[in-house]
Amino acid sequence: MKKILAGVIVGVCAIAGGWLWLRDASVVQVRDVFVTGLSSSEEPQIREALKAAALDMTTLHVREDQLRAAVAQFPSVAGLKADAKFPHKLTIEVRERAPVAAIESGAGRVAAAGDGRVLRGLKAADLPTLHVRTPPPGDRVTDRKTLGALGVAGVAPVELRSRIERLWSGPRGLTLQMRNGPDLVFGSGSDANRKWAAAVRVLADPSSAGATYLDLRVPERVAAGGLGPVEPDAQQPVQTNPQAPVENSPTLNP
Repeated sequence: MKKILAGVIVGVCAIAGGWLWLRDASVVQVRDVFVTGLSSSEEPQIREALKAAALDMTTLHVREDQLRAAVAQFPSVAGLKADAKFPHKLTIEVRERAPVAAIESGAGRVAAAGDGRVLRGLKAADLPTLHVRTPPPGDRVTDRKTLGALGVAGVAPVELRSRIERLWSGPRGLTLQMRNGPDLVFGSGSDANRKWAAAVRVLADPSSAGATYLDLRVPERVAAGGLGPVEPDAQQPVQTNPQAPVENSPTLNP
């Protein structure tokens, strides 16, 4: 009986040793790396960093913690998932933080995600502008109004997101200036999904044509007004110059 038990133990150790040798052997070395999910301006650097890290692995011993560490310096990367195919293929799916607005202050212009993460290094030229008096102090936005504005932009429907030109705060609260459409008065970042749904519904109604603003502060009772551009603090529809300079508009910080 003891001999049988000893033989079993030796056999198990041999199998375990063989597995440990095989999982890191060159015969299963990663040689073909495919990276998906990238769209940010950091794409080339992220792709190269992941490829360099992956080529030190095998398809039987993929270490996602090392892959994550390789791209930790890139704020656009929110997460990743690796899928190995024996013997040499590794596909890495990257989940990105998409920039939704460019925070602009006296210190410059920086991209930011809907969750308030500051995406330094990403291109901000084509993003909606969010003017603030004080730039974000670190990697995350802490100002409540700025966070609310980013949250609104982050949940915008696809058909409207690309039409946002700038976000600002006035007497009515958070307002979005839209390209080829009326300003959208959100008031605050609360109930953003319901307010966007109301905006989509009203904009699809032909009766909203010609409105210069939609007041979405009460999503169930959207108020549309104006036959020409309106001043941010106007209580009644009035006609003003549609080319008013952006820099004269209010900022989000009090």
